[in-house]
Amino acid sequence: MEIRVLKYFLAVAKEGSITAAANSLHLTQPTLTRQLQELEKELKQKLLIRGKHKVTLTPEGMILRKRAQEIVDMVEKTQSEFRSITDTIAGDIYIGCGETDVMKYIAEIIKEIQQIYPDIKFHIHSGNAEDVTERLDKGLLDFGVLIQPVDVYKYDHLSLPEKDTWGVVMRKDSRLAKKKQIRLEDLKDLPLLNSRQAIRKTSDKNQFLEWFKGEFENLNTVATFNLVYNAAVMVKAGIGYSITLDKLVDTSKESELCFRPLYPKLESALEVVWKKYQIFSPAAKLFVEKLQEKFGN
Repeated sequence: MEIRVLKYFLAVAKEGSITAAANSLHLTQPTLTRQLQELEKELKQKLLIRGKHKVTLTPEGMILRKRAQEIVDMVEKTQSEFRSITDTIAGDIYIGCGETDVMKYIAEIIKEIQQIYPDIKFHIHSGNAEDVTERLDKGLLDFGVLIQPVDVYKYDHLSLPEKDTWGVVMRKDSRLAKKKQIRLEDLKDLPLLNSRQAIRKTSDKNQFLEWFKGEFENLNTVATFNLVYNAAVMVKAGIGYSITLDKLVDTSKESELCFRPLYPKLESALEVVWKKYQIFSPAAKLFVEKLQEKFGN
């Protein structure tokens, strides 16, 4: 299985058309068709369903698309690492992160590094902790910024200096908007939108679930989410109230939404993590040194 052919397959999956993919790859359509047929023969699986106007993926094709993208990403990352082994510090750094205002500390380090080493490029992947750690474990990311609750025991890690505050995002015309803080009793019988990461029991201790004093299962969770943007859209539509972190949703004067913190106060720490015993490129090593300089004990 050649990387080149996997890239051909990904192009077809993206375009939904062999003709369009052939044009983007600067290949003839018969050449691309033959390569795809040979790939199906090699894997002994039908990967594509060829319609009159559109090509769709079979279930096996969907599996290959995910794996092929991971393989191509890994090859490109490896090539980048070897290109960076020169006297000049250059290369690519891949960082996965959840939605958090505390990313401003990472942004400060990125800015500082790029002012001195403009040939270092940063690539940010947004996702929840499960997505970020999966990509980190596969070597597709160099670093992850994780919001508690999450297990970090298998990683080297540094704590960021601020914590995120939990609260409720709601419409400004809702009855709870008159309150300055939201208590547990205020949430009973309300339609709630909850973060899947926060409600997953990933360790013996989950401070988010503990805040609810055993009542979480009795609350009316009408939807869950992994990133808050779409949850905010649903709140605007009047579907419910979103329990989320502060400063992630537009609650400005012009917005229809507002944020009210939970009481008693509930905060989540943030950790920058990377794989133990990882061999860093010169660029990634520089990033670690900057992290340790600013946040190390």
